Amino acid sequence: MARKNGATMVKAGFYWNPKEWEIVTIQGPGGILPGTASDRYFRIPVLAMLLLAPVMGGLFVVFLPLIGFALVLQHLGRLSVAATRRGAASLLATMSPSWRPGEAYFAGKHKPEPSAKPEPMPGDQDFDPER
Repeated sequence: MARKNGATMVKAGFYWNPKEWEIVTIQGPGGILPGTASDRYFRIPVLAMLLLAPVMGGLFVVFLPLIGFALVLQHLGRLSVAATRRGAASLLATMSPSWRPGEAYFAGKHKPEPSAKPEPMPGDQDFDPER
């Protein structure tokens, strides 16, 4: 297999880019490979392409369901990690200290005044606030 760089003039045939897993077909008397000079292509003989095409199609059919299961499991894993982080954040929020570093009580905390005894409402004859 001949190795060629992208953006070079080549003769007609099949060229495989292993970085992108892409097969480029150059037709006619020849043409220019797509991409930049840093892209690598390998020329695949026609006979090898005729043998590889059904094998690659079969592998695609076999692994497509496995890829689907892998993507579903990855999504469920990300959801569980996000839920665990939210739960841990709420747990830490309830367990954090109630002091605030930016506040200072040099004169002491304000204590609410004791409220007066509630007065009975009309119709409450048995109201006793001491019970």
